[in-house]
Amino acid sequence: MSKNQLYPIFLKAHELNFLLVGGGFVGTEKLTFLLKSSPKAQVTAVSKEFNDEFLEIAESAPNVTLIQDEYQEKYLGGKHIVIAATNFPEINKQIRDEAKERFLLVNVADTPNLCDFYLGGIVTKGNLKIAISTNGKSPTTAKRLRQLLEEVLPEEVDDLLENLNAYRDTLKGDFEYKVKAMNEITGLLVEKKG
Repeated sequence: MSKNQLYPIFLKAHELNFLLVGGGFVGTEKLTFLLKSSPKAQVTAVSKEFNDEFLEIAESAPNVTLIQDEYQEKYLGGKHIVIAATNFPEINKQIRDEAKERFLLVNVADTPNLCDFYLGGIVTKGNLKIAISTNGKSPTTAKRLRQLLEEVLPEEVDDLLENLNAYRDTLKGDFEYKVKAMNEITGLLVEKKG
């Protein structure tokens, strides 16, 4: 049985520059996903054509820049992360290859073997964010798990986080003491009842 080897990280997307190539259905899906999770993400979108839904989303996000053009390597300049979402596998591979020459992280839509990272399911409840990965095997399963967690996690979980943060700020002592105190109080969250 294979094991998921991915290392999850949470990026400060508003401090990074994204290049999204493709303005069709898949590009729209990628832009929607990125802005839902990180509304202030800095995105430059390049495509010869943008569908109406893509344009509508971009118009409501001042941090999205549209460039109506075919992909050219020059658009990789100043970017940190690249998402290739065109309808042309050979162009997506070209984008990936040119981005890798610049040591950029790349996601190629629907082509897991060309991806450095996947855009998994994300559940957000205030300050709580949970990422779900199926290692690229089943994005639909990640979506269903996201929907389940959104239903079962109470909205009040953010109040709990704020209260725990306030408690943590009152703790005196070294790092080890604070970790022990926080482990004791948060242990109640996972304690099984008789």
